[in-house]
Amino acid sequence: MGISSLHVMVEKMSHSAQKNVLIPLPATDFDPSESAIPWKILTQRGVQVCFSTPDGNPAQCDQRMLSGNGLGIFSPLLAADKNARTAYQQMERSKEFRNPLGWSQAQQKDWSGLLLPGGHAPGMKPYLESDVLQKLVAEFFISNKPVAAICHGVLLAARSQINGVSVLKNRKTTALLARQELMAWALTCLWLKNYYRTYPVTTEKEVRSCLSSSNDFLSGPLTLKRDSLDNLKAGFTVCDENYLSARWPGDAHKFAVDFSAMLF
Repeated sequence: MGISSLHVMVEKMSHSAQKNVLIPLPATDFDPSESAIPWKILTQRGVQVCFSTPDGNPAQCDQRMLSGNGLGIFSPLLAADKNARTAYQQMERSKEFRNPLGWSQAQQKDWSGLLLPGGHAPGMKPYLESDVLQKLVAEFFISNKPVAAICHGVLLAARSQINGVSVLKNRKTTALLARQELMAWALTCLWLKNYYRTYPVTTEKEVRSCLSSSNDFLSGPLTLKRDSLDNLKAGFTVCDENYLSARWPGDAHKFAVDFSAMLF
């Protein structure tokens, strides 16, 4: 075999071995940390990351999470940190983010894995309630391909059904904890009203109701410290076969690293 032929074969093998991940997003209000940190870590590890939105137009994250506006003295605790802000700026400039698919265009067969970010502001509801996305999530579970969900993204997974039963029915999972959700609401409700209450029922309570046993919901250690690539131990994830879950932006680095390992 000649050198040129060998190069062609290696290139073909490399291309065929490349993993690709789909990240669906709502038109607005998704969490910048839970999308951009996984995007950055996955792309740095050679994974092609693409996005889909309701209409195929670029999405816009929850701007309050970037700026901290309206969070007052609690901004350092609740808003995106420097790592996430930098990652989001880079993601926002990427050609994949600027040229998403429409939700209805994305097909399970075209992707190696699926990643579901969260977010709590009102613009998340069309994403969390989408029949199209719930069907897509179910197809990924049926195909046994890797699926990762963080924070409210777990709620989208829990609402996705196979033969009328949640795909998480017999799985172990975590999600945004009730005490995390209610603490953020309590700290800001005097001026932000129900900004942190996406639904009257907490994310944790609804997810628990979809499980075979409430014991299949794992809370993990409660911490206010966010993880980083230098401190993955600060993050918490739950892996059950092809399904990975995490709780909040503070788990995003470990979440991304663990999902990357599932893909290869």
